[in-house]
Amino acid sequence: MGGAGEQSGTRRGFLKTMVDWAKWLIAVLLLYPLFRFLRHSVPEPPQLVELHLPLKPGGFLLHQEFVLFEAEEGPWAVSRICTHLGCRLNFQQNDNELLCPCHASRFSPAGKRLAGPAQRDLPLFAAERIMDGDRIKGYRVTL
Repeated sequence: MGGAGEQSGTRRGFLKTMVDWAKWLIAVLLLYPLFRFLRHSVPEPPQLVELHLPLKPGGFLLHQEFVLFEAEEGPWAVSRICTHLGCRLNFQQNDNELLCPCHASRFSPAGKRLAGPAQRDLPLFAAERIMDGDRIKGYRVTL
């Protein structure tokens, strides 16, 4: 006599638990797009820097955010922010490398990691010449 009531109660308990889980699952599925929307961040637009100073091939220019190098093939810009902890790099012209004053990470002018605690290469920025006829008037760097 007691067996049928217990069995029914167990089934009811199981079904109630399943319905509760289904409610939570539906709630999560409905709220997921909202949480995803709230976490969305709009990327910053690229920053354009114009430098009105011509460089000779083999020359360089230190800017707060990057080092601009000029070669026969064209200009390129490398970030001055160390990929280790964000210290500002200095260009050592005698050694032809970028050096981090904080923890001695070293990078080539092309941004390749040479040594130190930094594990990643430096980011490169798009750089182009601003021409005035046949002569270089300056540079445009997109950060």
